[in-house]
Amino acid sequence: MAKQIETSVSEFSEDKQKLLIDVLLSSEDIYARCQNILSDKYFVNKFRPAIRYIKKYTNEYRVLPKIQQVNAETGLNFELIENITLQHQDSFLDEIEEFCKNRAIADAVLASTSLIEKGNYGEVERLVREAILVSIKSDLGTNYFENPKDRLNAIKNRNGQVSTGLKSIDEKLYGLNRGEITIFAGASGMGKSVFLQNFAINMFQQGMNVVYISLELSEGLTAMRIDSMLTGYSLKEVFKKIDDIELKVIQVGRKSGSLHIKQMTQGTRTNDIKAYLKNYEIQTQQRPDVLIVDYLDLLFPNDKKIDVSNLNIKDKFVTEELRGLGVERNMVLVSASQLNRSAVNEQEHDHSMIAGGISKIQAADNVMSIYASDAMKERGQYLIQFLKTRSSGGVGSKVYLGFDPNTLRIFDIDPAESQAIREGTQSTADMFNSLRRQNNRVAEKTEEATPVETKVRDLSQIKNLIRR
Repeated sequence: MAKQIETSVSEFSEDKQKLLIDVLLSSEDIYARCQNILSDKYFVNKFRPAIRYIKKYTNEYRVLPKIQQVNAETGLNFELIENITLQHQDSFLDEIEEFCKNRAIADAVLASTSLIEKGNYGEVERLVREAILVSIKSDLGTNYFENPKDRLNAIKNRNGQVSTGLKSIDEKLYGLNRGEITIFAGASGMGKSVFLQNFAINMFQQGMNVVYISLELSEGLTAMRIDSMLTGYSLKEVFKKIDDIELKVIQVGRKSGSLHIKQMTQGTRTNDIKAYLKNYEIQTQQRPDVLIVDYLDLLFPNDKKIDVSNLNIKDKFVTEELRGLGVERNMVLVSASQLNRSAVNEQEHDHSMIAGGISKIQAADNVMSIYASDAMKERGQYLIQFLKTRSSGGVGSKVYLGFDPNTLRIFDIDPAESQAIREGTQSTADMFNSLRRQNNRVAEKTEEATPVETKVRDLSQIKNLIRR
């Protein structure tokens, strides 16, 4: 005899769990829509053999077993529910989703006890997040022909197309997108960290919250370099101009986003960074917009069983995990990678020259190589070659950037001057004068005076006013 439909049970008691199984066995459609979230461990011991049998049977024969088969196999008494309407389907699907999600969260909390004792907070967060994400997929995705304008605006607003702060690079990449990872590749000593630190400045000056993870340089040295880049004082002058630097940094901080610099040990894993970001969010009450990792090659995969001596495998997992973190938290991700020995004296770079090989390139969204000969460094020049651009057609193109070796600041070169450098028609004296003028303009933007400063001459009064 058919069983009456009952939807008013308020708790997931044994009777209600049996009702859910009755529903699953009565409707192919309901089972098909929720089979991905079903687990026998969510049910009381009495019903676990039935769930295991149903899942095994459907996987093998691609059809639900008859209720009589399940009853004969388990010795239980499941009943057929007839005439399940579309409205009842929606109701039962909501019930099944709520039951599975609640049980998944409870299991995650229980499993977290031992992980917390070991200090493995990243794994705790993963378990809880996966439990929260347990749901029946009902979204059909994007209807391509419906509202193209709204669809494109949604991508634009969500991704943000964040400026790199360097127009030459923006024109090739169309800016940076959230959830994507951009990698600067360079030989040892070529200035990878300098590029990342310049990017940190460019990002927080746009009002973004930036987290800079250093796996090599100390927090103090990283911050001091940024002091020099931001204020225009050379590294040699930093300790002589401490009061001025403090004043300028506080000024910029009042009208910018935030920057937190955290040194972690080489061999840090993405899960360690995830745990740090969670602590960052709790303490600052803000979400990071940009994550800069200095640098990618020094990270280890989350899975400790992976052979880290195999660079191709290690870097593949590390890049994928870091990119996944960017997608999960909707952040802009920027990092760096080493070029191998074959690229040290080469001006033309290709994928084979990236340490770790093609696997890293495949997982990244944008990859740019950095090159500067000794002569170029003396003239204050860097050459950027675009090895991969996922969202633009810039692959293979090159741009020249200016560089101040005293302050380590990187800046755009006028297009006409960049063309003259390529063609070799600009004299060394012209290069120096041009680069000096442009770098001065960059520094002037940073140190624009406020009305208060023009009226108050005493430095200590200015500091007090700024700190209010």
